[in-house]
Amino acid sequence: MRQAYESRAGGALTGPVEIVGVGLLGTSVALACAAAGLDVLLNDAVASHVRTATGLGAGRRRKPGDAPQLVVVAVPPAHLGEVITQVLAENPDAVVTDVGSVKASPLAYVREHSRDDVRRYVGGHPMAGSERSGPLAATATLFEGRPWAVTPHADADPVATELVAELARLCGAVPLTLSPEDHDQAVARTSHVPHLMAALVAGRLAVAPEGHLGLSGQGVRDVTRVAAGDPGLYGQIVAGNARAVTDLLTELRAQLDEMISAVGNGDAAALDVLLKEGQAGTRAIPGKHGRPQTAQASVYVTVPDEPGNLARLFADAGESGVNIEDVRIDHDPGRPVGVMELIVAADAADRMQAVLESRGWVAHR
Repeated sequence: MRQAYESRAGGALTGPVEIVGVGLLGTSVALACAAAGLDVLLNDAVASHVRTATGLGAGRRRKPGDAPQLVVVAVPPAHLGEVITQVLAENPDAVVTDVGSVKASPLAYVREHSRDDVRRYVGGHPMAGSERSGPLAATATLFEGRPWAVTPHADADPVATELVAELARLCGAVPLTLSPEDHDQAVARTSHVPHLMAALVAGRLAVAPEGHLGLSGQGVRDVTRVAAGDPGLYGQIVAGNARAVTDLLTELRAQLDEMISAVGNGDAAALDVLLKEGQAGTRAIPGKHGRPQTAQASVYVTVPDEPGNLARLFADAGESGVNIEDVRIDHDPGRPVGVMELIVAADAADRMQAVLESRGWVAHR
């Protein structure tokens, strides 16, 4: 069995590639593979998804006799282990991967139900997505420049691991190798627990008096944005990573008790320690292109909410010769204007502000 797929693959992704589950992620992988000239086979329990993805040029319906080199499982987290095991049994010469956000629990299921084939399975997790879902939301460039975790286990065949990494590169992503356990701990810290915290904060807004919400600014939007995600999907994700998530939630509960005590008792020193730890955490997040973060500053510009003003602002900002590192916009609830936050290198902020003011913009630091 091993020789069959090694002789065809050898680490080189030549296809066919089968996608099982043609929603947002699956169809995006299919579009990227099709754009690279690979034969792509589409498979989904919902027939209309296959029709839609086919119409988008993502591939074709699988036919009897098709023998995929690589199968990508892109189904909801609760069904990953079962579907991966089924795919391994139906494709004895294929390498199998997935795009799920949890890795240890599907692997445990495969080990229990498909022990002889587990070496052909290597998990994957592209760190990309959208608030939209379904094949119509897919794009061939969804993964461009994004990290793609490749999670070989102790029994994984190196050929299978390299093939999954090659898929990530073909999709424009940057493969990052982690063990399944390290992956799950990492996403609990960087994704799953932040989502749960955002949900709790956003939940307090749902019961707030109407007048309170009139004071909403960009800060509360930043903190709660991810809470708008599909509760059903995130419930499955968290359930699949319960151990790592529970460990972190327990740590946070202890810190929350410390914060309640510090605030309630007026203990400024204890509160300062917690706030400085949070500040240090924001600095630990990698900057652009994975490089260390550099000192940055914000220039705030008032922008009338009219066609063409954003284009004019960016054109004038370009005249400063300063690179804009990031952009945020906050809409004034009482006036037809927005406040654009232009994030630039700290030592260039004054120059950006001066150039914009010279062109008639109202700007401040």
